[in-house]
Parts: sequence; structure tokens; C-alpha cells
Amino acid sequence: MASVSVRYIVNDVDEAIDFYCRLLGFSEVMHPAPTFAMLARGDLRLVLSGPGGPGGGSQPMPDGTLPTPGGWNRFSLEVTDLEELVGKLRADGVSFRDDIVTGVGGKQILVDDPSGNQVELFEPTMPEAKLDGGGGGG
Repeated sequence: MASVSVRYIVNDVDEAIDFYCRLLGFSEVMHPAPTFAMLARGDLRLVLSGPGGPGGGSQPMPDGTLPTPGGWNRFSLEVTDLEELVGKLRADGVSFRDDIVTGVGGKQILVDDPSGNQVELFEPTMPEAKLDGGGGGG
């Protein structure tokens, strides 16, 4: 069972399913409507909603504002060989916001999904930065 759920508003749910499942290792849990899908990768459940509904997570706000994709919030996926994955994604035409940068606990890069939502790809260089509990909490 997923322990974290993230909702992304996407322009095209089918395009987002292809991106996340084919390129980033997610699996499709359900896709009961053209404007809604639920994917999973490990303990992460990714809920995809088309803007404007129908549906709970994509309904307009009381002032009429519609949820839209993009922004700077993101989730991070731990990978084992960042350079190799980035090469494969670039060959597939995937868009990146930056180049690989090295920080205190590892290397990372920001990739855009087809709607402009960010995903951080992270390769830890310290045991404490690993998601498997290699030395730190999570």
C-alpha cells in the first residue's frame, strides 16, 4: 500500500500515463475516466487529474480559478545511475529544467513531465541520503 500520495494536474492524462509508466517505472493502478488515473511506484501513489474536472482534485476553486500544471513543487525519485537515466531520457526527447548538479547528499536533475510538472531525479552519494533507511530517516 502506498504511504505517500501526490496529485499532479496534467494537460493530457494518457500522455502523462505513458511518460510516468514507460520512462520512470510507474505502474498503472487505475484509469477509470479520461481525466483521471492513479499510478504507483514503490510507496508513492501518483494521482493524475486533467484540469477542470470532472472530479474532486481538478474542480475549480470557489473564485473560478482552475488548477493548472507546473510550478516548483515536486517529488523526488531515487535512482542508481543518474547519468545513464538522463541519457536515456534525453534520447527519448524528455525536457529538463537544468543540468545535473551535485549537492551535499547527492546528484540531482529536474525533469518536466509532458504538462510541465517537475520530478526530481536524485542519486544519493551518501548512505544517509538513501531512501532505504541507509542511515537516515525518511
